[in-house]
Amino acid sequence: MNAVYYSSPKQFEVKEVPIPEPSDEEVLLKVSYCGLCGTDCHIHDGEFIAKFPLIPGHEVVGTIVRLGSAVPGDKFKIGDLCVADNGSSCDKCFFCRRGKSLLCEDFRSKGVTMDGGFAEYVTFNHAKLYRTTLPPQSATLVEPTACAIHGADRVRLNVGDEVLICGAGPTGLILAQLLRLNGAQRLVVAAPKGPKTEVAKKLGVADSIIELSRDPSDASKQWDLLKTENPYGFDVVVEATGSPALAQSALSFVRRGGTLLVYGVYDEKARVEWSPGRIFGDEITIIGSFAQTHCFPRAVQYLESGKIKTEGMITDVFKLADYQAALDRIKSKGAVKVIIDAQG
Repeated sequence: MNAVYYSSPKQFEVKEVPIPEPSDEEVLLKVSYCGLCGTDCHIHDGEFIAKFPLIPGHEVVGTIVRLGSAVPGDKFKIGDLCVADNGSSCDKCFFCRRGKSLLCEDFRSKGVTMDGGFAEYVTFNHAKLYRTTLPPQSATLVEPTACAIHGADRVRLNVGDEVLICGAGPTGLILAQLLRLNGAQRLVVAAPKGPKTEVAKKLGVADSIIELSRDPSDASKQWDLLKTENPYGFDVVVEATGSPALAQSALSFVRRGGTLLVYGVYDEKARVEWSPGRIFGDEITIIGSFAQTHCFPRAVQYLESGKIKTEGMITDVFKLADYQAALDRIKSKGAVKVIIDAQG
């Protein structure tokens, strides 16, 4: 089969590799599509717990073509379209035994620490699979939705809270909808003017969308105006861009007693400086949201119900052979969601 194969960070080729053999508890998926996101750019650079050699790809959608001998026949059958939860924990370490499996000391992930879905075939334990009625391309957004659900769980909104989200990438757009459905009475999205804010407007994800200028001086004036128009700030501010500069300034929009959710994926060397006096005196809560565990069932249900809307988010589809072009596209900021057609 063909696959994107990294021998080490930044060193990859699309080459023929053996089709993986499923164990007794696994199924073999013929990959239909696999989503590409900003995390894959960090994996390309050798960051984000990545281990090499590696076939990346963690937003997998595919059809079952082979069942392991121990896979329940009443649960799955050949031809089922499934989405796959990429993460797994050991259930034995200090954190797992305290009910915090996402912090597992041996946390592993298909496409990050184990071979994933930028290939024609991939294996998954049957316990990590969920059948879906979503169109295959749309189903690539189940994993981002699961991550957004974990973010919403971490925030724990109070009914009537006011929310500011910085960034309008796919998970930011999905998180905005989740927060509006689960307590936010007013939600503002601020992001650079472009295709992402256009999708945000078409989907109606927010009560107000601020399309920031690409000129830093003009954007600074827009941020100042937002602060003037919201002198008490917001109950919850979500930094979903992965920009250290925005993470630095986001705290200034958190009202007293409010919460800052650090939701973007950052360069490992990134640093910010926050006033401990402000955090102490105003009782600010700063929390992080990393990946997800056990959120896939809710993600599938939300998307299949239509309550979370994703129309227009997928803007680019590339073949496996064009993986470098796909990486370049996502880094160009001109796309909203990029996916790979594994059979194209």
